[in-house]
Amino acid sequence: MELNVRELSDVPSVEVISRAAVMLMSAAAEKLGLADEEPDATPVRDLDEARRLITGLAGLITASVEYLGPHAGPLREGLQSLQRAFREYSSHPDAPGQGPGEKYTGPVY
Repeated sequence: MELNVRELSDVPSVEVISRAAVMLMSAAAEKLGLADEEPDATPVRDLDEARRLITGLAGLITASVEYLGPHAGPLREGLQSLQRAFREYSSHPDAPGQGPGEKYTGPVY
């Protein structure tokens, strides 16, 4: 059986950054309970963990936006969706500009 494995040196930087962003997005969505059939009743929601992941994602996207080309828009939209979901699920929502990653992205309403 032949494995289809690429050398890391052959992978373009935009692909590495995009894959890291997608991993952070997926993990944040899981921590928000968005993968459950009933997100409002999920037992796995962990807003502290979600905050960390969303902030890391915001930092990565903000620092890399000039290199992302056509990937920038969808990644930013995904980030904003996670930020809005976080605000919605918080029992005491952060003030605008104080939510996860908003120090990098600006306020998300």
